[in-house]
Amino acid sequence: MTTPLKRIDRRMPGWAKAVSAVVLVLVVFFAGIRLSVLPGLKDLFGTETNDRSGPALLQSIQDMSRYDAASGNFQIVVDLEKDAKFLPDAIRGTRTLYVGAGTVDAYVDLGKVGEDDVTVNGDRTSATLRLPHAALGKPSLDPDRSYAVSKQRGLLDRLGDLFSDNPNSEQAVQKLAVRHIGDAARKSELTARAQTNTTHMLEGLLHSLGFKEVKVTYGT
Repeated sequence: MTTPLKRIDRRMPGWAKAVSAVVLVLVVFFAGIRLSVLPGLKDLFGTETNDRSGPALLQSIQDMSRYDAASGNFQIVVDLEKDAKFLPDAIRGTRTLYVGAGTVDAYVDLGKVGEDDVTVNGDRTSATLRLPHAALGKPSLDPDRSYAVSKQRGLLDRLGDLFSDNPNSEQAVQKLAVRHIGDAARKSELTARAQTNTTHMLEGLLHSLGFKEVKVTYGT
């Protein structure tokens, strides 16, 4: 005589169903954020861009007295990594590889030239000018030639981006790129080239006005 075995109840308990539902929602949510990696799915939702910016307002006008005599083009590859103590990079940490391209202008401020800095002889055939040394302008990052090569973020950083007002911000690497470009400009011969170009410009201008001898010096 045999006794029938009772069927084991394999139904999923209620709490397990709730957890599975939450996990499923999160997976779908993250998948929706990363739709760009699946070609074709992004177009299903349709995207539209509207520019609702207001008109630009003129705040001030400043007269310029400097002569922009040279401009340098620079490029820097920024590798910025931020780690958290006692946590693996997969959980908390970011690493961004960014190519920054920008320009730095070198100029001579002719507005600082006073009457004592210009000497002309009696018959107006010889002139001596003393100008301030050339200076560097602020580095300007070109957004059309600057881009992020790769971004690696931990799980907590990805979750933080979901609730951030400015997700995936590149402000830190952009500031670092501008700083490195400025440092490179100061180590270059950009100011020397600016002074040479300024001298040639003034010599050509004064020669066209009838001066036979033109001398340009630089000093404070």
